[in-house]
Amino acid sequence: MKSKVTVNAYAKINLMLDINYKRTDNYHDLFMIMQSVGIYDTVSVEKIKGRDIVISCNIDGIPLDEKNIAHKAATAFFKTNKIRSKGIHIDIIKRIPHAAGLAGGSADGAAVLVALNEIYETKLSEDELCDIGVKIGADVPFCIKGGTLLSQGIGEVLSKVKPLRQCFIVLAKPNCSVNTGLAYSQFDEFGKTHTPNQLEMLKAIQSRDLADISNKLENVFEQFIEVEGRVQIKEIMRNNGALGACMSGSGPTVYGIFTEKEAAENAADEIKDITNEVFVCKPVNKGCKIRH
Repeated sequence: MKSKVTVNAYAKINLMLDINYKRTDNYHDLFMIMQSVGIYDTVSVEKIKGRDIVISCNIDGIPLDEKNIAHKAATAFFKTNKIRSKGIHIDIIKRIPHAAGLAGGSADGAAVLVALNEIYETKLSEDELCDIGVKIGADVPFCIKGGTLLSQGIGEVLSKVKPLRQCFIVLAKPNCSVNTGLAYSQFDEFGKTHTPNQLEMLKAIQSRDLADISNKLENVFEQFIEVEGRVQIKEIMRNNGALGACMSGSGPTVYGIFTEKEAAENAADEIKDITNEVFVCKPVNKGCKIRH
């Protein structure tokens, strides 16, 4: 039995994000096509003496108590598996920008579930881990599975679609943050002025035509969430040859899809005049990867 497991927890972007309606349980029914990308947090989970869940992180401003989704994930794992709370230390090396629409917190929670499944040899399937994960965050099931997936319901209904072709993705997080709860309340109050074409996007995804997919990128939050610098960032991306650009999640991160590495790097260099949180990465085919 292992006493320590380290996991790469990958960020995600939304190739499409649409809100269908507000449900009677106050959650929202969603249509999202999600893609894992190659920027990741490193999450190490280790058994320690005692019965506490201890969290450490390399950056300030991240809660280190039960407010952290990693803590919630560990608590839910122990409860589901009827393991009397054992002492563990969760160390998070964050590279995914915080509160950025890239599911950084959900990725960390997913990584904790994957690591504990390995440490305690509970042999839970991905689907069983997802059943635990959805109770702590709507994006956690996707972050467990990863790759390119259609996500529906509140995020718990995941369907395989064709993987995104290799390309270069520039991520740029403006110097602001968006409150997700507030973003959804804006939808509840104002609704949407335009509905993304879900079927046409699915056809583009299944054809694996990168230009067609990039042409149909859409995020319904952009209709009612203002993000300073978003228009400028998109313009720089397009001027440098991006096939398409869009906001991820409830924001504020904007991403662009490029076929050429040099063009992606040129765009990233130019965007650094607006924000220093800029990354060039590629699509990846998983959400969590155990490091051996």
